[in-house]
Amino acid sequence: MRTAYHAETLIDAHLVKDALEHAGIPAFIAGEFLTGAVGQLPARDFIAVMVPDSASDEADDIVRALDAQLAEARAALAADDDLDAVTIPA
Repeated sequence: MRTAYHAETLIDAHLVKDALEHAGIPAFIAGEFLTGAVGQLPARDFIAVMVPDSASDEADDIVRALDAQLAEARAALAADDDLDAVTIPA
């Protein structure tokens, strides 16, 4: 098994795992149950999506594309939060 993705959140890990499995690549989330132990700390480096060595090249392509989509979605949410903080004079 090889780490295909280090997740920031458990939700990200499941999105990547589901995308890999949809493409026919078996995937496993390592550290999924450690999130309860870290509490308020960031889960990064505790949660990883693992794939078989034989599927690592194909998994890398899928993970790269999905990671770009997740980054774009986070940026859009951050921009929306910035717009919400701006007050428009009446």
